[in-house]
Amino acid sequence: MFHRLQTKLTVLYAGLFALALSLVAVAVYLAIAGNAQQAVRQELAASGTVFDRVWALRTQRLQDGADLLSRDFGFRAAVATHDVPTVESAISNLRRRMGLDLAFIVGMDGDVVGVDASQLDVEKLWTALDAQDGAQGVFVVNGAPYQVISAPIMAPTLTSWIVFAAKLDNTEMLALERLSAIALDAQVFDRRGSRWITDNAGFDPDLMGAHVEKALRDKIREPSLLKTGGQGNLVLVKPLKALGQDGAAALVLRYPMAQAMAPYRPLFAAVVIAGLIGAILVAAGSWALSRGLARPIAALDDAARRLQRGEDVRVEVQTQDEIGRLAESFNLMAAEIRGREATMIRQALHDEETGLANRRALEREITARLAQVAPGRQVVIGALGLDRFAAVRSAIGYELATALIAKIGERLVTISPGLMVGRLTTSILCVISLVDDADKAVLRIEDLIPALEPPVLVGGELVDIHMTHGVAAAGRDEMDAARLIERALIALDQARAAHRKVMVFDAVAYGDPAANLSLMSEMLDGVRTGALFLNHQPKLDLRTGKITGVEALVRWNHPTRGMMRPDLFVEMAEETGHIRALTDFVLTQAIADQKQLRAAGQDLLMSINISGRLIDDADFADRAIEQVAREGARVCFEITETAVIGNPDVALGVLERFDAAGIQVSIDDYGSGLSSLAYLKQIRADELKIDKAFVLSLQAGSKDALLVKSTVDLAHSLGMKVTAEGVETREALAVLQLMGCDIAQGYRIARPMALDALTTFLDGWSIELPADVEGGALKQASSAI
Repeated sequence: MFHRLQTKLTVLYAGLFALALSLVAVAVYLAIAGNAQQAVRQELAASGTVFDRVWALRTQRLQDGADLLSRDFGFRAAVATHDVPTVESAISNLRRRMGLDLAFIVGMDGDVVGVDASQLDVEKLWTALDAQDGAQGVFVVNGAPYQVISAPIMAPTLTSWIVFAAKLDNTEMLALERLSAIALDAQVFDRRGSRWITDNAGFDPDLMGAHVEKALRDKIREPSLLKTGGQGNLVLVKPLKALGQDGAAALVLRYPMAQAMAPYRPLFAAVVIAGLIGAILVAAGSWALSRGLARPIAALDDAARRLQRGEDVRVEVQTQDEIGRLAESFNLMAAEIRGREATMIRQALHDEETGLANRRALEREITARLAQVAPGRQVVIGALGLDRFAAVRSAIGYELATALIAKIGERLVTISPGLMVGRLTTSILCVISLVDDADKAVLRIEDLIPALEPPVLVGGELVDIHMTHGVAAAGRDEMDAARLIERALIALDQARAAHRKVMVFDAVAYGDPAANLSLMSEMLDGVRTGALFLNHQPKLDLRTGKITGVEALVRWNHPTRGMMRPDLFVEMAEETGHIRALTDFVLTQAIADQKQLRAAGQDLLMSINISGRLIDDADFADRAIEQVAREGARVCFEITETAVIGNPDVALGVLERFDAAGIQVSIDDYGSGLSSLAYLKQIRADELKIDKAFVLSLQAGSKDALLVKSTVDLAHSLGMKVTAEGVETREALAVLQLMGCDIAQGYRIARPMALDALTTFLDGWSIELPADVEGGALKQASSAI
């Protein structure tokens, strides 16, 4: 609820004081209220006793007067003779002398003399008088309660009753109240039917009547607390004798507790004022005390937050108490944290083995420079790779190889102060250049190479070093630090591949490898959806002028990238192991296309390229042989000579199985690699294909022509046909024909085409061969070559 310690302490202390003061005030109030209530109870009891005494004296006085008049001879004679005027005169005189409200005679026959009989319940009164001699009690006359005293009139027998009545009105009650030491309220209640009635409007007749009924029923003779009108009242109920068997009356004495507590109100006010003043003083003192406590704690909190942000902080120690000792502990902790943080930062930003900056430190520095580089300028970095590092490490050991890398880094800083040098990998350093242009960086590196590559003394031995440098550069907002380092590493690989000492990152040569990350899965989808298909390039028999075969070439129409280069996805399929799936598709589709060609009247040999990675795959060989035999296909598998060199025993065995199964084998791209006559004589091949590199520049008398002619003769001597690729001109076709080449393939004959186009092409095929293969011209040309 509260966020400040100072506020919490102030509220706590002030609240505790207020609570204690409240408890004291409540205790005082309860004690005073109890004492006041006890005093009122005693006064009410005393007032009740006084009323009893007054009631008894008044009853005795009335009874004496009634008895005196009832025994007066003249009065009895007047009553006996029914001398009404004399009776009324006597009653009137006595009423005035005694101060009575009513005085009358009730005869045995129910006649009433001295008062209007309509004001009385004569029957009820006569019954009460007849039931008891000298009947007395409270009786209602004309709707008001009266104290009634009676005496019989004997003349000589009972002839009537003399009745005296004193009204119990407010005047009587006031007289009674004045006899009390406290200002109480007194009132007579009489029950009329089911309700209790009183003439005092200050009493709630229903609530008070219920209380009177309960007090009389339970015979409660002590004052009790009753709440009326939201205020507490002490009430004493004194039962009064009623005239008549069904009557009931009571005197009710009431004293409000508010009046009893009124004398103590100044005391309560003084307590409240003193409490408020005390609370204010406590709050002020608590605020001052808590401020003294909270201020150093707030200073510690602020210092902790600054320490969290990495600032160097120290808290001033002002006291020697617990808070002062806490501040000293904080300062010690902060110093320890600064020391550990410095160690951790160094470990996080430096290579543990060489002490050079690590990749994280390099990226941080590059990021800072990229943010500060001016428009049109670049941040240039270099990746320096130690060549033959694996051989060097094997010779001198891992520890000395690491020391060698460290010394090379030190040499870089020495020959070019201001460079930031860090270690990227085990054998590669990264240099953040001071120049702002890649070309300038290349010139600077070339100048520094002589000073960088002298032998390094490590472990008492001189070690020759040879470095290759990859350079990458970027301007502001072009790329992040990690990407720039990656380009420098790629440039290093490009330089090593090109056998150059220094090379700048070549984006064109690098291409977009990211675009090929999902190429193989897309290729497999293409096989299922028909995006991959076969084109066929016709092969011309130079002796007959007929198309005797076709080469099946796979093509891929990518749904988003269009026609894909075969060398791209075929090479990737070989690298990722998907070449088997691709070859299975090509073989199945080629056999299906051959069936359609046969149906169209064209029985051609179907040549299919087989990857060198599948030559030693026995499972592929089994499946291919089984499929070719099952379909009755006539196929030729084109393989490269290098495919046999990798695992010659297995590969040669597979080729012999192909030959036994009637599958022809063609040695593809002969002359483009490291051709081996030893392997050539071992391979059971039916055809040798001369690489197009020799055919494209073929002309009579050239070196290429001599090589081609010698290859043709060699192949024929080994029992193989010769196919020349890349035939694009009539002249080349003529020279090949004159050399005795068996088959020609190239754009001069036809480009690769779809199956429908191939069928149309074959139906309309005709050619005039440039040389007379039956005459002597061929022999003359061959001799000239």
